[in-house]
Amino acid sequence: MIRSPQTKNEWIAYFQLRYAILRAPWGQAKGSEQTADEAQHQHFAYFDTENLLLGVGRLDLLDPQTTQVRFMAVAEHQQGKGIGRALMEEMESISKEKGIQKIILHAREVALPFYQQLGYQLDAPSHLLFGEIQHFLMHKLI
Repeated sequence: MIRSPQTKNEWIAYFQLRYAILRAPWGQAKGSEQTADEAQHQHFAYFDTENLLLGVGRLDLLDPQTTQVRFMAVAEHQQGKGIGRALMEEMESISKEKGIQKIILHAREVALPFYQQLGYQLDAPSHLLFGEIQHFLMHKLI
């Protein structure tokens, strides 16, 4: 099931998964997985049948026609099982409902094939995170 975290413990698990996958392996400080404007964005969490959190993503509204996917993370032992795809499809569906025409994201190099399989097109290299993780701007018209 995909929905926004609702309880205090679900929010803790949500940010913990983001930290564990996207920050901890590079020695980043706890708290670096969050931004000051979290409350302004839409959060997606994939829960299994036992209510365990297995994947997360955030959708930011950039303008009336564009959303941005950020902070995509799937528990390491669950990667490759369709959780990331399900999260992306849900965020695309929500974007379509809002009349969005374009979704952008900044993908890590290792994730390029995943996003390309979902129909995202590579635009250009974007930023280098922590001085070592190359990201690439991608987009999809919906």
